[in-house]
Amino acid sequence: MGESLDLSTVDLAALAFFLVAWLLHTLASDGKLISRISLTTAMNAQRQAWMRTMAEREIRIVDTAIMSGLQQGTAFFASSSLIAIGGCFALLGASDRVLEVLSDLPLGGAPSRAAFQIKVFGLVLILAFSFFKFGWAYRLFNYCTILIGAVPIPHGEASRNPVTETAVWRAAQMNMLAGKHFNSGLRGVFFSIGYLGWFVDPMVFVLSTLLLLAVLVRRQFFSAARQAVIGQPPGAGKG
Repeated sequence: MGESLDLSTVDLAALAFFLVAWLLHTLASDGKLISRISLTTAMNAQRQAWMRTMAEREIRIVDTAIMSGLQQGTAFFASSSLIAIGGCFALLGASDRVLEVLSDLPLGGAPSRAAFQIKVFGLVLILAFSFFKFGWAYRLFNYCTILIGAVPIPHGEASRNPVTETAVWRAAQMNMLAGKHFNSGLRGVFFSIGYLGWFVDPMVFVLSTLLLLAVLVRRQFFSAARQAVIGQPPGAGKG
């Protein structure tokens, strides 16, 4: 199969390692592999807290401003993904020049033209995946804005009735779902950086994947950002 794709067995093994690393990191970030709370999981709890707090405000300008910022950030990454895809097609048009540059690198040798094009199309697929994730996240954030508008204005005990609780739950779920797809798109962008190592050499591909994975794992499970979300200030909780 590797020969029919003009890729070596080592190339396919490195690609399989890359995909497995991506899958395992996704599952771990979603809290499905390890018990340690990830930054993503901790932020989902804050999204729920935000929606509950929002339901108690009569004027929700701050909430709509936050949603606008989330949508703008998502739109930026979606546009960037499209630009990167265009760059990949430009790379295909300059295949000969790029292969000359790769042949001058000390590690490995330049791949065949067919293998190079396959790798570029793989990068296009990753960026296209990210674009669709960002596009869907943008739409879900838009839906979340509508659901926030559907939460009844609080009036005493009315802020805790079943109708309001259901509306808050819907807004929170939509917000978390939008965040999940945004994170998936961002993860695709990150892993596309590690994927670039494949253009040099399969072993460089494995090393770049490991380095990227180490950075992402640290950010999700051992970073100062995670500690800021789940931690407490000094002296908190003491009587």
